[in-house]
Amino acid sequence: MRKMSDEAKKRAEENEAAVNEKENMKTETENEGEEVRQETAEETENQEEKSDPEEEALNTKYLRLMADFQNFKRRTEKEKNDIYAFANEKIISELLNVIDNFERALAAGNAEDSFVKGMELILKQLLDVLAKAGTSEIAALGEDFDPNFHNAVMMEDSSEYESGKVTEVLQKGYILNNRVIRPSMVKVAN
Repeated sequence: MRKMSDEAKKRAEENEAAVNEKENMKTETENEGEEVRQETAEETENQEEKSDPEEEALNTKYLRLMADFQNFKRRTEKEKNDIYAFANEKIISELLNVIDNFERALAAGNAEDSFVKGMELILKQLLDVLAKAGTSEIAALGEDFDPNFHNAVMMEDSSEYESGKVTEVLQKGYILNNRVIRPSMVKVAN
């Protein structure tokens, strides 16, 4: 019996040693796991700290890109509208010379002649077409001289007009959609 009890004791000791060893390994593993978790948490915090500026930079870059795109859209829309508004500028500028010649011819003709009356109707019709396209005449005679709308080619003494007023229009000026396409050529009072 003693043999058995010695053997049983030996086995019990071995079992106890194995259990202790397992517990030690389990504790070591838990300690290592805790260290790994702490290291992972620290790395995550560091990455979050690092990613916050990176993420913020990306977000800022994205917002700037969106703002640039919005500005591009606005600019192209404005350019497109300007193209539509001023597409006729060249042809209207050339037609203004034709209108000038019409007016000179009518000024030289007899107002009672039916031919002159017909030409006046044609001129009126042409001016109406230009008005529909957004063209209007610049008011000049008797107005204050404005270098944005008038081109002064002469100055003269005048008892009829004050100094700085337009005394005579030598060539009419025109505006197309609020933009001067030809300034009025005028005489200005001293």
